[in-house]
Amino acid sequence: MNETKVKVITADPSALGLFGLAIVTLVASSQKLGLTSGVSLVLPWAIFLGASAQLMACIHDFKHNNTFGATAFGAYAFFWYAMGFTWLIQNGVFGETLAASVDGKQLGFAFLGYLIFTIFMTIGAMETHKVLFTIFVLIDFLFIGLAFSSFGIMEHGMHQLAAYAELAIAIVSFYGCGAAVLNTHFGRVFLPVGKPFGIFKK
Repeated sequence: MNETKVKVITADPSALGLFGLAIVTLVASSQKLGLTSGVSLVLPWAIFLGASAQLMACIHDFKHNNTFGATAFGAYAFFWYAMGFTWLIQNGVFGETLAASVDGKQLGFAFLGYLIFTIFMTIGAMETHKVLFTIFVLIDFLFIGLAFSSFGIMEHGMHQLAAYAELAIAIVSFYGCGAAVLNTHFGRVFLPVGKPFGIFKK
């Protein structure tokens, strides 16, 4: 019996994932920086761009056999779903009892877990390209700021660190999205992303 293998070609989903990341961090950082107030209109962007767009990128990266990309986009997609539900709970959507019993330190532990995850993903990003590596380094700083401020450690300074790191993530992610689209579209390096460091993979 002869076996026939069929390869289904799908487009690189990283541009969509990076766009989702760029939009949600831009909107969320505006709130942290005091340029806007509240989370009511951060929520839609968290759910549809931060979460759903990155989840779509995750699913298609699995089809590409890209464990790194699928894990990254999937993990951060569910982070934004969780943050969306967190804001809904805090604002009493699921009842006053649940809102009244919120303990912000639990968020701190979640942020700490994501910091651990992001640190080893940052190591992996060293062998992708320098734009992605830069995004992961900035995400490290974001989670350091979020975790420390949630635990009440240097709260104001750590909040500011998180705010500016998040804005920087948005800027670099927009560039990464543009590079992923235009480099593929033109079939050449239109926007350079930098070569891998070549430390762990020769």
